[in-house]
Amino acid sequence: MLCSKSSKCWPKALWCKLAPLHLLAMFRALALKGLVMNLNRIDLNLFAVFDAIYTAGSLTKAADVLCITQPAVSNSLARLREMLNDPLFVRTGHSMTPTPVAQNIIVPARQALALLRKSVQESHTFDPLTAEKSFNFASRDLLEASIMPRLVARLQNLAPNIGLTNYEIPRSQVVSAMAAGTLDFFADASTFTDPHLCKEKIAQDRFVVLARKNHPALKNGLNLDTFLRLGHINVSQRKSGAGPIDVALDKMGKRRKEVMRGQHFLTVPSTIVKTDLIACLPFHLAKHYDLAIYEMPFELPAVEYYLYWHVSADHDYAHMWMREQIMEVASNFKPH
Repeated sequence: MLCSKSSKCWPKALWCKLAPLHLLAMFRALALKGLVMNLNRIDLNLFAVFDAIYTAGSLTKAADVLCITQPAVSNSLARLREMLNDPLFVRTGHSMTPTPVAQNIIVPARQALALLRKSVQESHTFDPLTAEKSFNFASRDLLEASIMPRLVARLQNLAPNIGLTNYEIPRSQVVSAMAAGTLDFFADASTFTDPHLCKEKIAQDRFVVLARKNHPALKNGLNLDTFLRLGHINVSQRKSGAGPIDVALDKMGKRRKEVMRGQHFLTVPSTIVKTDLIACLPFHLAKHYDLAIYEMPFELPAVEYYLYWHVSADHDYAHMWMREQIMEVASNFKPH
């Protein structure tokens, strides 16, 4: 496994993941009182102090509970008063009495703090049997067609409340989506180099040639001359440019006849069965179709598939567990 940055980095959307509902409820309570604030100024430590003062009824007792000095508590209260434009507590004898604004926000504030504490604790533990979580994947045909079904079957018993989502995303958006917390894993055959990503090889396959059965030009098998003469369906996510097959041919001073270019391997069979076109597909996909399969008429390097994830999730327990499940399923992947 390769990882190029410290695991101390965190996604930008971590705040939203940890306590969205209760924090919003607290902010809504503040808004109802006509309090306007800049969310970028919010310091959750201040609300921990606010909760301690509300519970203890005294700055001195709150300082003892928080294990900080009384001046530090006073300073935090002053900052919170300025931020919310309300005194929050007024002195009544030897105790601090909460104002109506403080009474309105204490419940959602405590809920938000409790959810944050729970989230921090859960980041160091993970029980797949009871966890309710969803993982988002962006992958091409390998994961969705060959690994995802096995992974879902495996999770039915190990983690019945975990959901999986697989969707398409441009490669240019992978890193930002992972940093934002909206994408957990990206799987692809091509090498993806970015300092914010970790990666691990999960599977290996080989290209084969797919053609319709009883193809008139392939009665005697497939050789290089026939391969170059027939029309090809080229599968690539890019609009133009050479892939591994074309690079290998170029080194031989050869070029194939590209008739159609598409983005998905899974759309190839329906075209091939109606035409004399051929296509080069990874064997793990080609073997599922009722079509003729031929070995490549020249040497090609193996197709290697990698799993990518954001460096910030590298030591997250839930994320680590899911990676283990993916690796276990992928280890049983037999391309031949």
